[in-house]
Amino acid sequence: MFQKMIDDSMKRSPWIFHINAGSCNGCDIELVSVLTPRYDAERFGFRLTGSPRQADIVVVSGPITLQSRDRMIRTLAQVPEPFCVVSLGSCPRSGNVFKGSYAIDGPLEKWTHVDVSVGGCTPKPEAIIAALAKASAILEEKRKAMRQADKADKEKRS
Repeated sequence: MFQKMIDDSMKRSPWIFHINAGSCNGCDIELVSVLTPRYDAERFGFRLTGSPRQADIVVVSGPITLQSRDRMIRTLAQVPEPFCVVSLGSCPRSGNVFKGSYAIDGPLEKWTHVDVSVGGCTPKPEAIIAALAKASAILEEKRKAMRQADKADKEKRS
C-alpha cells in the first residue's frame, strides 16, 4: 500500500538537476524561464534540485569541454538509478559553433546515454517542456522495468 503511494507521488514529481558543461548560458536561461511563473513547468511536477543525489532527470547544456567532462561524469555517477538524461540545445548534440575547438570533447552521447534531445540554439521553452514530459514518461518506463526485474529477482531467490 505504501509502495503504491510512493510510486504514484514519484510519477507526478520528477526532480531535475542541471549540468552546465561549458555553455554560453543561453540554454540555461531558457531552462530557468521554463520554471518561472510564465511557463510554469512546476505545474507538471518538475522541480529543480541542487543535488544530483535527489535527481530523476539530468539536463545537460553546452558542448562538453575538456574541463567539464570529468565533473559531468562524476556528477552523473551520483544520480540514483533509474534516471533520464536530457540534452539541451545544439551544443551537447554536435558542438554547434564550438565544434572542432581544441577545448571540446563532445558530443554528449560519447560519454553517456541520452534519453531525450532538444534541438535549437536556444531551444524554445515549449520544446523544453515537451522534452521534460517525454523524459518523465521514459523515466516511468524505466522504473516499471526496474520493479519487474526486482520482482523476478526475488522470485528466483525464494
